[in-house]
Amino acid sequence: HAMLIKTPTRLAIDGDAVLKEAVNRISHASQSAQPGRRDFLRRSLTLGGLAMLTGCTLVDEASVETALSRISRMNDDVQAWLFDPNRLAPTYPDSIITRPFPFNAYYGEDEVREVEQSSYRLEVTGLVAHKRKWALPELRAMPQIDQVTRHICVEGWSAIGKWGGVSFARFLRQVGADLSAKYVGFKCADDYFTSIDMPTALHPQTVLALTYDGQPLPPKYGFPMKLRMPTKLGYKNPKHIQAIFVTNTYPGGYWEDQGYNWFGGS
Repeated sequence: HAMLIKTPTRLAIDGDAVLKEAVNRISHASQSAQPGRRDFLRRSLTLGGLAMLTGCTLVDEASVETALSRISRMNDDVQAWLFDPNRLAPTYPDSIITRPFPFNAYYGEDEVREVEQSSYRLEVTGLVAHKRKWALPELRAMPQIDQVTRHICVEGWSAIGKWGGVSFARFLRQVGADLSAKYVGFKCADDYFTSIDMPTALHPQTVLALTYDGQPLPPKYGFPMKLRMPTKLGYKNPKHIQAIFVTNTYPGGYWEDQGYNWFGGS
């Protein structure tokens, strides 16, 4: 009988590119990792190791994407575990505020959304006792705090700014939010959306910002309000917020759904 020799299946994926992306996502789990960690991973991680780590058989683009998504979610879990809700980000004197503070968004500055102040209402829904809409004067009447902190962009630049507004923890308690829920989500007037973990929402430096440098938040910085979190990277800080919801269902985000790390700690 002739022996049947099976031709090895050729993977329809670029192994080197897959491993490079996996290394990037794993390395992102800890911003403070030693400089050699990424190089070590690049030398030591194999496709077989990635498959074992994620429980995925890497045979095509869909299975690779599933594996990389699982790596990102592992990162989220690691970062959430490492997050200290009592550790404060550094604060700075007004004298070193970056002027002008850079504009940043997924569109150009000429496309900044203009929100009408008089008709604006912030909608609060989900796992909250008091589902209703808030007008700006109501939010401005609440106790205000301010901070001078560093905004860190995932693209590698940073700038120091001064934001003022309502403690987000105070606001969540005021609306009767379920503080044991997993997520707080945000929908914005510029069609941006994102979500954060509840421990970060309750962090003492997380602010529903209504002002920048002592003045009402200008449109380019997110009028009428943005969520300012010095403990997270810039893309996690939504601007032009129209709706806030509390949920136990993973809400994703504009960049997160395109592969960015969801936890996004700075």
